[in-house]
Amino acid sequence: MKGISYITNERNEKRAVVIDLKTIELHEEEVHEFIDVLIAEGRRNDEKLSWEEAKKILRKKKKI
Repeated sequence: MKGISYITNERNEKRAVVIDLKTIELHEEEVHEFIDVLIAEGRRNDEKLSWEEAKKILRKKKKI
């Protein structure tokens, strides 16, 4: 998408994203979806919990 740039390290690995403010104004929904994808990618290797395990934790913390 025009208005989105990546900052890379010396091995050409993406390390950061720069989003032009005008792009956010013009394509707000698409930018939010892009950010959601970045978050999901960043969490790809996180520990996975079953829904039942997650509910137990939330109940213990009195969140549900």
